[in-house]
Amino acid sequence: MNAIKEAHGTVEWRKREANGSTEILPPESGTAKKACLKVWNFLKKAWELGADEPRKVVHCLKVGIALTIVSLFYYMRPLYEGVGGNAMWAIMTVVVIFEYTVGATVSKCLNRATGTFLAGFLAVGVHWIANQSGENFEPIIVGVSVFLLASAATFSRFIPVIKARFDYGAMIFILTFSLVSISGYRVEKLFNMAHQRLSTIIIGTSICILISVLVCPIWAGEELYHLIIRNMNKLENSLDCCVAQYFNNTDINEETEKKLEGYKCVLNSEATEESMAGFARWEPAHGRFSFQHPWNQYLKIGASMRNCAYCIEALNSCVISENQAPEFIKKRLSDLCFRVNTNSSSVIRELAMKIKTMRKSTKLDVLVEEMNIAVEELRNDLKSLPGLLISPPKSPENDKGEPILTTSSTTTVPLVEVIPLGTFASLLIEIAARVEAIVDTVEELERLAEFKPAVDDDDKPKQNQLNNKILSDQQKDEETMKVLEEV
Repeated sequence: MNAIKEAHGTVEWRKREANGSTEILPPESGTAKKACLKVWNFLKKAWELGADEPRKVVHCLKVGIALTIVSLFYYMRPLYEGVGGNAMWAIMTVVVIFEYTVGATVSKCLNRATGTFLAGFLAVGVHWIANQSGENFEPIIVGVSVFLLASAATFSRFIPVIKARFDYGAMIFILTFSLVSISGYRVEKLFNMAHQRLSTIIIGTSICILISVLVCPIWAGEELYHLIIRNMNKLENSLDCCVAQYFNNTDINEETEKKLEGYKCVLNSEATEESMAGFARWEPAHGRFSFQHPWNQYLKIGASMRNCAYCIEALNSCVISENQAPEFIKKRLSDLCFRVNTNSSSVIRELAMKIKTMRKSTKLDVLVEEMNIAVEELRNDLKSLPGLLISPPKSPENDKGEPILTTSSTTTVPLVEVIPLGTFASLLIEIAARVEAIVDTVEELERLAEFKPAVDDDDKPKQNQLNNKILSDQQKDEETMKVLEEV
């Protein structure tokens, strides 16, 4: 065996055979080092994930605690003799239904328990009828019942209402009914088997609910509440950055770009909002949220914000467009555009604070009125913008045959150079209208959730302290909730 040095500096090993031929051996150096490096990078990323989102680590520990408690039914003989060999069903129940939020866990627990109970009850009834029909008709009755009920339950999963809330329960119903009905044909003590399996499932679901609620609970409703507030803040930042970038035309750094594209989070959060709202309906009263808190209204607020975000997306397209109006034309409307932007952002900010504190606002009506006044002034000035009121027959033309707009006695502007600014200003007016639609949905939430009265001057220090605490909690949630935007 000899080594030959290649031109690029590596060493290639060759093995000489007895017949005089040579065989190139694969390189071995660095393989172990690369494997160790990959393992180290994986562990490093796992550590960073746990440090950034500690609640996910807590959730893992909660699942471990639940499985440990359930496993006692196997380790302790009195408990094992009480449930028999079906204790494995309790372990399977914990693994399948323990979810990240309380609402998701409660939803799966109730669906599994209800589906199992109904399926077991019907299966036992079908088994009794089949036994009374004789040995010849027994398999026919069982087979027909499985076909009919499985088909009907499967069809029910296509119904929107059932699919949204009871899809998992329908699936468990099909599974349990089929297993109990078919096994009952060969098992003599069907009642004992059904009783033991139902008991173990109840044990598993009870343990999951208790640990999920009592040990560092993560409420789906509270996550939805914070998500709506975060999206409002991102909407406000995106609007401010778009207008500032359009008129100032400064370089975009990483932080500015992140704020500028914050509207994308609003556009992509629909599925997450619907999932959280669906799970929040199953949760008991917690914190400031009653049992019948209007979670569906948050979906309407989210839909209104997405309508606004679509306009901001179009506004952002104007910012990055290569077809820009001249600077001296932008200056004519810059002040009014900034006023509309500032007032619209103030309204969004006040709405976010209103939802955050769950109190009525004394400033919101004034801010909306100021926004409408600024919009009306911008609309009037937009009408007088050169080119929008031009009469083609009386307009002079340039060398290309395009109409020329007269801005003064000495300055002329082609129509094509005015259109980009008119588009941008029109989008701002439309955004203000859609912000007002958000106001309507938030006021409806205020009515349904019965927000507290506005804070008096004497209570402002206490309220400021409460706002700071809420803001601190929100910042913690932002650090730990990068999925629930993944949910």
